[in-house]
Amino acid sequence: MKRRSALFCGVFLLLLLKLMLLRLFLFNEIKWERALTDAFSLLALMSFLELLIPMKARRVVYWVFNLVLTLIMFASAIYNVYFGSIPTYTALSGLGQVNQVRSTITTLIEPEHFIFWVDIVVMAVYWIVNRVRRKGRQSRSYIYTQPSYRNRRKISTWKLSMAGLLIIGVVVSGLFIRKGWGIENEIVRAEQMGFMNYQVAAVVKTRQEKRELASVSLQDTVKAIQTLQESYPYRDVDQIGKEPEYFGVGKGKNLIVVQMESLQNFPIHQSLNNQVLTPVMNQLADQGLYFPYIYQQIGQGNTSDAEFISNTSIYPLGSIAMSTGFGSRELPSLPRLLAQQGYVSNTFHVNEVSFWDRNKMYPALAFDHFYDKPFYTNDNFNSFGPSDEELYRVGMEKLLNLHQESKPFYAQFVTVSSHHPFAVPETFSKIQIPPDLVGTQLGNYLDSVNYSDYALGKLIESLKQNGLWEDTVLVVYGDHQGINSKDTEASLITSKVGVPYHDQVSKFNIPFIIHIPGLEKGKTIEQTGGQVDMLPTIANIMGISLKEDQFTALGQDLLNIDNNVIGMRYYLPTGSFFNNEVMFIPGNGFDDGTAVSLRTLESVNDITPYREDYEYVLKLMKLSDDYVKRLPSRAP
Repeated sequence: MKRRSALFCGVFLLLLLKLMLLRLFLFNEIKWERALTDAFSLLALMSFLELLIPMKARRVVYWVFNLVLTLIMFASAIYNVYFGSIPTYTALSGLGQVNQVRSTITTLIEPEHFIFWVDIVVMAVYWIVNRVRRKGRQSRSYIYTQPSYRNRRKISTWKLSMAGLLIIGVVVSGLFIRKGWGIENEIVRAEQMGFMNYQVAAVVKTRQEKRELASVSLQDTVKAIQTLQESYPYRDVDQIGKEPEYFGVGKGKNLIVVQMESLQNFPIHQSLNNQVLTPVMNQLADQGLYFPYIYQQIGQGNTSDAEFISNTSIYPLGSIAMSTGFGSRELPSLPRLLAQQGYVSNTFHVNEVSFWDRNKMYPALAFDHFYDKPFYTNDNFNSFGPSDEELYRVGMEKLLNLHQESKPFYAQFVTVSSHHPFAVPETFSKIQIPPDLVGTQLGNYLDSVNYSDYALGKLIESLKQNGLWEDTVLVVYGDHQGINSKDTEASLITSKVGVPYHDQVSKFNIPFIIHIPGLEKGKTIEQTGGQVDMLPTIANIMGISLKEDQFTALGQDLLNIDNNVIGMRYYLPTGSFFNNEVMFIPGNGFDDGTAVSLRTLESVNDITPYREDYEYVLKLMKLSDDYVKRLPSRAP
């Protein structure tokens, strides 16, 4: 029994130390008083294992148990580097996408992450050395015999002890979960509950939400959304009773939406060593409608979530990629709205359409056709294959066919040439990167953004040459951030690009640009907004009244409001929001939260005026979740 207890205690202490190491990676510090939360959850799990496994299988089971938990902790630490969030079991739904983004993942791994594996490597070497030593010797056979009466009593006592520890572990862990249950901030909640308890809480919360769904209808949820939105002063009082500004200026024209990979707002109108970084987008911004205060709102699905949000005006859940979780639903969407006016909707992406379950999402959004990897010639731009130029070349071929058939179209282009790790082949690069930035994340990023801008210019040239430019509304926006703050300091961006940069405000700031044929003068609209606001804004321009179509949008038309607030809950914790003045991030709740000015990028000391926005955003995102979960399944 001494060996049994020694093995139990040894594995327990080893895994507890790994959980403390995980705390260091996730929360940037180790609070030893929090070790109890991890200790009791680990105690409960290991006691449960002891009650299940036979004595002769313990070493193998503990080896596998250690291996599995180590892999989970290792992956969670890397996940946190990229997403800035604490993964739950739902993140497993994205494992199938790992192979396609392996070049990104490998760059996120830091040498210290391999500390998790030290014991396993040592144990493996020890096992191999022992095998070599025994080779050639007479093998010893072990005959398992039934334990004596005395040993059976010891085993029974051990089992009773494990049962007692299991009860204690479960009860105490339950208390920790209950204590942190009401905290909306996932990072704080995980820090207080402990990593393993946080996973249990996620399961319990999911089941609780499923029970709640059955008690309220879709119609009731829609009404609750309308009531809540009416309580917030969105509309410009001078516009009440009038036709919305810019309404229908693009009516009947084609619509092209370009979702630019990893495009942040800071390169717009900036230069690097006197080389203009985004000359094409600069001209679009100067001649069209430019929204410089737009912020990403994506969840686990990253790029696919950006497509989902911009086409539905629904918040992502944050717990699962929306394409995976809701690809079976009939999603109210921009393609459905335009279909009522005779539009054909196509989407173009050089990935395989199964990547992030787009083969489910595109039919759910009611796109008529999608053109994925097999349609493009691979010019080996990056790990995804074809370049943005190839993407647009194929897209123009398909759009010209529709134009020749006199069919108005909505085309969505999803670019990848500026995807992390931002490696641009020398033959494609259009600017000279300074020697001190060559090979750095910032240098590579600016090079890829510049190329993507160049490729966009080739699309515009093709539209002009084929007589489509003056008959097409062109929308360009970024899907999510590109620069990882852990690899590039804000001061470096400021010194090299000459623009103030904040590790969070600037990081999540994406451009939103709309070119409208015949617009006499460009306009910069300094209204705060997010990706949920894109559909209502585009619909207004295309002459679609969401009110008349009874379309439930969680965002607002940015051209006809003078006040706004948008929520964000991935990369930032739930309860975070952007309004016309600040970015707010909660702590345990509102009172210990922090705010940063969107204009000055300085900390704001008095957060009192923003409490109503905080409470509003929490309610709105909860209703958004309820709404999308209650949408009907679509016909096969």
